[in-house]
Amino acid sequence: MRLGEILARKGLLNSEDLERALELQRERGDKLGRILVDLGFASQRDIVQALAEQLDIPVAKLDGPPLVTPETEKLPARFLRQARIFPLRMEGGALVLAMADPLDFETLAAVRSATGLRVRAEIAAETEIADALERYYGEEENEPAALAAQDSESAAELEQLRDMASEAPVIRLVNAMIAQAVEKRSSDIHIEPFEKEVKVRFRIDGVLQEQEPPPRELKAAVISRIKLMARLNIAERRLPQDGRIKMKTLGREVDLRVSTLPTLYGESVVMRLLDRSAGDFYDLRNLGFDEHMLARMEHFTSLPHGIFLVTGPTGSGKSTTLYSALKRINQSDKKIITIEDPVEYQMDGINQIHVNPQIGLTFAAGLRHIVRQDPDVIMVGEIRDYETAEVAIRAALTGHFVYSTLHTNDAPSAITRLTDMGVENYLICSSLVAVLAQRLVRVICPNCKAPAGERLAPSGEMIPVWRGQGCEKCFGTGYLGRVGIFEMMEMNDELRRLVMAGADASVLTEAARRHGMRSLREDGWLKVRHGITTAEEVLRVTQEF
Repeated sequence: MRLGEILARKGLLNSEDLERALELQRERGDKLGRILVDLGFASQRDIVQALAEQLDIPVAKLDGPPLVTPETEKLPARFLRQARIFPLRMEGGALVLAMADPLDFETLAAVRSATGLRVRAEIAAETEIADALERYYGEEENEPAALAAQDSESAAELEQLRDMASEAPVIRLVNAMIAQAVEKRSSDIHIEPFEKEVKVRFRIDGVLQEQEPPPRELKAAVISRIKLMARLNIAERRLPQDGRIKMKTLGREVDLRVSTLPTLYGESVVMRLLDRSAGDFYDLRNLGFDEHMLARMEHFTSLPHGIFLVTGPTGSGKSTTLYSALKRINQSDKKIITIEDPVEYQMDGINQIHVNPQIGLTFAAGLRHIVRQDPDVIMVGEIRDYETAEVAIRAALTGHFVYSTLHTNDAPSAITRLTDMGVENYLICSSLVAVLAQRLVRVICPNCKAPAGERLAPSGEMIPVWRGQGCEKCFGTGYLGRVGIFEMMEMNDELRRLVMAGADASVLTEAARRHGMRSLREDGWLKVRHGITTAEEVLRVTQEF
């Protein structure tokens, strides 16, 4: 069976993408697997797995040092690099090699001739072999120093950097890194240069996890490649830059928000992944609300006017909650306008505005013009100051429903934050419908979930707890995905009286709890009881309480 047919059978490649890749193969004469990776249609891991099936050979595991014997010492590091091979082990009297191209019979013959051993091949990605050789053999003698260490701004150097960034190995390396991040459900990719190494870390389910770094000599080329993709100035390495990449990888449309920052040992790059194919994720039913809270959220989306606030620190899922609410009401009879910094997820049928303070388009300025566009629903990315708060609340009082966010630890603190900004108490009482505080906890992997005994809950009772054992599906972490824990404070007559009297957050909290408000930690413990997450996760994200 052909490579393209194997990938199609596994659901990793559609016929349209395959035809495009085959057409490019006819033009370039390159290998189909390499073209598929360059185009972002498949990851290197997918190609390796498919080739292993096609050739009926194992996939090599490069998680240990190379085999060192008198025979393998006859294979110089320069030859291993050029041939893209890595000596793994002796098995049944044969030398087992990891090879990027197991059908390279000339290399197999050369190894047999040099070592006097029978040779057997296993397949591995070219970048994996290069990384393994770099780890255990170091840099090749007389290789040029890493380009990022050079600080010359000469035209010749910039041209060299641009050329390196456009070379196929660098393109494949960057595409594979992004594909791997998407495959692992990462929200961010961090590329951080240090004196003797480059670190690559993915933020997966809210936690940074270290990944295999690129070869040190390609550090500058990799960063330049990303800057080219994001349409940034590769000559500017002294100032921070921001850009955006749109690409297709693993059959999915992905946007990447790119930020570069000059550091002591070169530019640090962070890419925020925004999966444009994740529309089904923006659904109130998938966020972690229980039945009662979901019913209340759906009720709020039906209100004609008022303001609904979502609070929490950066990365707590506030935007996801707002997008999910907007998606529910995104109908032809509703005019919805958002103003964001930046626009994280593009939604059909909604007018979305990206703030640009450099030209005077702030949240407050944009909001003043939005209300003249006859909207039914307005979403303000964040209330940062009195001016924005005042315009948002005025909009809520004049027949619009407004969604926005604040940075506070809990729901009652949102009211004191507004008053601290200078918003009058009577405006808050007249416009505010509810405040939702939230955090994100990791979900126990259903594939390796197992009972883990009992634990004492804050209520004083022993409850059964569960834990993920770690498996291939969750990459050994025991967690797969995230879900919200919530604290919802609905405004009522008692709370309005307290707000008018200038009550502080602690008094508001007591009153809200009398009317059924559950704290973030209490909602988290309910999810522990139901086997959704672990107590450690709940304590990790609510440690300020």
